[in-house]
Amino acid sequence: MQITGNGQSTIENLLKRHAPIKALNGECYAHRMSYTPLTSPARMAERFRGFLPVVVDVETGGFDAEHDALLEIAAVTVTMDAGGYLRPHQTISTHVEPFPGANIDPRSLEITGIDPYNPLRGALTERLALDHIFQAVRQAVREADCQRAILVGHNAAFDLGFLNMAVRRCGNKRNPFHPFSCFDTVSFGGLAFGQTVLSKAVLAAGHTFDGREAHSAVYDAERTADLFCTVVNRWRQLELLEQEHAAIDAPQAGLG
Repeated sequence: MQITGNGQSTIENLLKRHAPIKALNGECYAHRMSYTPLTSPARMAERFRGFLPVVVDVETGGFDAEHDALLEIAAVTVTMDAGGYLRPHQTISTHVEPFPGANIDPRSLEITGIDPYNPLRGALTERLALDHIFQAVRQAVREADCQRAILVGHNAAFDLGFLNMAVRRCGNKRNPFHPFSCFDTVSFGGLAFGQTVLSKAVLAAGHTFDGREAHSAVYDAERTADLFCTVVNRWRQLELLEQEHAAIDAPQAGLG
């Protein structure tokens, strides 16, 4: 949004008037403006071309999606309020049994702290794990009146690669995610805050990040969801500021 001359001072006044407010109950309303939107109630189905963003994080036995084990998966659905602001909605997760013949790099386990063969994990087979995640995601897609889910991840190609490979191994025919399109919060964080590391981007976005909880699929997915919602909500704020600025200028143009 480029505004010069008298319009610049108008925008500065608008920004002062609509200062960011704190999030409520941990919900992702950072940088939300306090006035009523100028548009009709927003719909998720119209925001991303019919796609529902679903944040996904996986923990694995290495970096090779074809040969290394998928050990944890978590998904966070996102919802939209009438003003067009996003917030995390539901977290779905499961531990996953290594598929037969899977490679597990001990260095990966040192980072995640996962014991793949601990019976207390309550791990599901890949097929059952995918069914568990996909059923909840399909329900969220229907409730949002969307056509399909789109994966949101930090280094999203990594998560999508492991997800797609598990789908291929299991022959799952009901994958709700787009097979190759995704939103990567590395790019979102770099654009909005100049930070590409998840912990630093989350902190720059005004949220907390506990390094002791990192490398848990649930924790990383929920922090990634916070980051994604905050960046999208900032864009929504700018959109509404543009609309209000245009509404202020319109009567002045009629007097010219």
